Amino acid sequence: MIYIGFDLETTGFIAGIDQIVEIGAVKYINGEVDSVFSTLIDPEKPMPEAASRVNGITDDMLAGKPKIHEVLEPFAEFCGDDVIVAHNAMFDYQFLVADINKYEAKAPTGLILDTFGIAKKILPGLPNYKLGTLVQHLGIEASEFHRAEVDASYCAQLFGKMMQKVSNGPHLPPNENLISLTGKAELRFPQIIPQPKQLSLL
Repeated sequence: MIYIGFDLETTGFIAGIDQIVEIGAVKYINGEVDSVFSTLIDPEKPMPEAASRVNGITDDMLAGKPKIHEVLEPFAEFCGDDVIVAHNAMFDYQFLVADINKYEAKAPTGLILDTFGIAKKILPGLPNYKLGTLVQHLGIEASEFHRAEVDASYCAQLFGKMMQKVSNGPHLPPNENLISLTGKAELRFPQIIPQPKQLSLL
């Protein structure tokens, strides 16, 4: 089984207005970490105090880090066409799509799956489906939360354990089965062909 867990940290909750300050992605092959993509991102604005309290990311930590337009293509190349999983995936999806559209950037081509929806089907009856609750329920070793790389790893491990319950072999179920487990429509990043910029004659 090959899949990538990913997570973002942001300056707030509104895609297109708030900014991404950290991307973390962890690729697993047959239950073992294969490679990691992790970077802080300069949002080009001060880090709000409320967001900093949640994730511990400060302005000093972000100073001199790459801008989001410098990170999108390397992130897309890291993910390739592998299945991508995130917890409450629509949040992360909307933030990345806002920047992918803004910069006409390359994007991952793989199927995006939400471990929140899958967990509600595979692990019914839990008091809630927060990432921390699921990690504890499945006995995944955890320390801190709310940093992109570690949350991406938790999410990938959660997905792997759930797939063990529904898969009969070493491969992921077919895409249509995975999509059905989420209870949502198929989700993928837009693939944008950059348009040539028109030169003004004025």
